Formats: sequence, structure tokens, C-alpha cells
Amino acid sequence: MHIRVLGIVLAGGKGTRLSPLTQERAKPAVPFGGKYRIIDFVLSNFINSGINSIYVLTQFRSQSLLQHLSEGWQFGGLLKSQFIIPVPAQMRSEDETWYQGTADAIFQNINLVEQASPDVVAIFGGDHIYRMNIASMIEFHAAKRADVTVAAIPAPKKTAAEFGVIEANDEGRILAFHEKDPDAPTIPGDGEQVYASMGNYIFSTRALLDLLKADAKDPNSRHDFGKDILPKLAGNSPIYAYNFQLNRIPGEPLDAAPYWRDVGTIDAYYEANMDLRYVKPALNLYNRQWPLRSASYPDPPAKFTFDEANRRGQAIDSIVSGGCILSGGVVRNSILGRGVRVHAGALLEDCVILDNCDIGRRAKVKRAILDKNVRIKEDAIIGTIRMRTLREATTSLKAAS
Repeated sequence: MHIRVLGIVLAGGKGTRLSPLTQERAKPAVPFGGKYRIIDFVLSNFINSGINSIYVLTQFRSQSLLQHLSEGWQFGGLLKSQFIIPVPAQMRSEDETWYQGTADAIFQNINLVEQASPDVVAIFGGDHIYRMNIASMIEFHAAKRADVTVAAIPAPKKTAAEFGVIEANDEGRILAFHEKDPDAPTIPGDGEQVYASMGNYIFSTRALLDLLKADAKDPNSRHDFGKDILPKLAGNSPIYAYNFQLNRIPGEPLDAAPYWRDVGTIDAYYEANMDLRYVKPALNLYNRQWPLRSASYPDPPAKFTFDEANRRGQAIDSIVSGGCILSGGVVRNSILGRGVRVHAGALLEDCVILDNCDIGRRAKVKRAILDKNVRIKEDAIIGTIRMRTLREATTSLKAAS
């Protein structure tokens, strides 16, 4: 790309629907897929797309996120145009408030945009699981000479209350925008789906600055892109929807379906982790042309010990991260984070286990999510009826981070 791009990641939300995993950390810092954090996906998309100037706006419970960014996402070069810088909320508004909405978050840091003076600003959320070639979206934005481009994807009608819903013409121009409206119109010819905003935007810089300044002066605004700015622009300004289904990732088959998941709830988070287990997973972590980057830790290799009847360390259809030891325990259809211990006779089935958990002898855990540093007692039987996050029947080794 010969377009100067500034990337801004919105990573300050509370993530209350993902509680209790967000009781001690921001949603973008929640572990995912064994060795990653949720924010690794958007940052990898930026870097793989050639966007190397990135600010990460943080707010609530940000310590774990800041630590992860420090350990895994610091550039060592001397170029001023290559950086990933976390920006804590500094209450730069006149009444010294936290961010009131997505637009206010950018407005309170408008000096960063003005100083960088890019051609376009890519404003993306930090709390979804997906891969995206953002360069293709920027090329679409430039070809349409748009003020704003919104990434969009079909979603079930029943989820309309969770997204901004777009009405667009055949060229992709947005005619109307409905923010989290359960009665939002469906896609023409398909009464079961709506055209949902992914919360990822490309703004032409001059348009963004003008919109933010006008919105900040509006006493009736909630200072949010989805609730205020986009609905006002729809049908009146050059604002377009970019069809995410047309996005292609280098190294993937041409017929591979683009992957995007909103992991805003425990059930959605669990299912997205389970997507990784299949022989041909919908989300391919093994594409060397589009690597998923993260912090690199000095973990030893995973180890499987014992080869005796009823005492054989093994994992089937599972992901096992570095530092794990399966000493006679069995793991099926599960995701294991770093440093997990599974002792003799233990069984993990259909589970998501975060870092440093310890599964006692003969314990049986099914369809459960264990937060970091949890110890399961010997002979415990947990989660056999339905999937749930666990605090009962466990003891914590140390605070999660």
C-alpha cells in the first residue's frame, strides 16, 4: 500500500458478558486458543497487512493487557513509523470523564491522529476472533473515495440486537444504519439474516477529524460511532460497507470461507475455542504466510508420560501448549494453555483450560472452562452436565492475569 495508515485499536471495554473471565482483566486480554490473547488477532491482522503504526486505547482493568503488550508487541526498530503504543485513558475531556463511547475515545486522543497526519485511520475493535487482510479493505475504501468504510458480514437475524445493522445498495453504499435494533431489516431476499457491522472502520483522516469535532459539540450525542455518527452519515455521505466475505488471506485456498467470531459471551468464547480442534479447522493457525503473533515465553516442550494400561498420558483432537505435562492423564477434544498439569487417571473432555491449571489424580472435568491457576482436587467430578466456568470445587494457586 502507498497509503499512509494509522491503526487504532479500541481495547478499553469492560466485557461484562464474558464474566467471570473479565473480572480481573480486560476482554482483549482474555487468553484464547492455548497460547494467545484475544487482542493478538487484530494486532496480527494489522502487522500482516503492512500497518505498523498502531495505538491501543485501554481503559478498564488494563494491567494484564498492558503486560501482554509489553512482553509480546514491542518493536525494536528505530523507525518512527513503526510502533505499537498502549494509550491508557487520560480523561482529556473538558469534564474529565472516562470514554463515553467509541467516538469519544478517539476524540480524547485526537492529538495522536493530528500528529501522525495519515491518509486514513483504521479504527478496529480489539475483542473479536478473526483474520482479515485489512489492505483489501483500504483499497476498497480508496477506490470508492469514501469518507468512511465499515466492515460487514451476514449474521443471524436473532443477533440483530447485538450489532449495528447495515442497509446498503448493490454498490455497497450504506443507506441506513441501525444500532443494536432487534427489529432491524434483514438482507433483501434473505429473511433470516441481517448485514452486521463488525465494528471495524476505515476513515479518511479529514472526514474523521471533522466528524469528531462536530460530535463533541453536540450535547445530545452519546459520542459513539454506531449510535450517533454512522446513522447520521448513512444515506447522506460517501459511506460504504466492505463485504468481509470477499476478503482473502494469502496462503489460504481461494474457496476458504473468511472466519470471524464475536466472543462476547461465555458460550461464544467456548465454541470459538472448540473450532480450533478439527482436522480442517475453520480458523487455521498454521498458515505461515499469515502468522498469528503473540508473546514468546521460554516454555519447555509439552510432555506426555507413562504408557501403561489405565495410566497413559495422551491427548486426542486437542491443542496442547508449551510446558504442559500429561502424566498418565487423558485429554480429549480440549484446548490446554501453557503449563497445565494433568495427573494419573484424570480425564479432560470438551474443555478449555487456561494457563497453569493443575488437574488432580482421577479427577473428571467435562465441558468446562477453567480460568488461569486453578487446581482441581483429586477425584473431583466437575461439569458433566453442561459447560460452565468454574470456581467451586477448586482452589486458586494465585491471582489470574
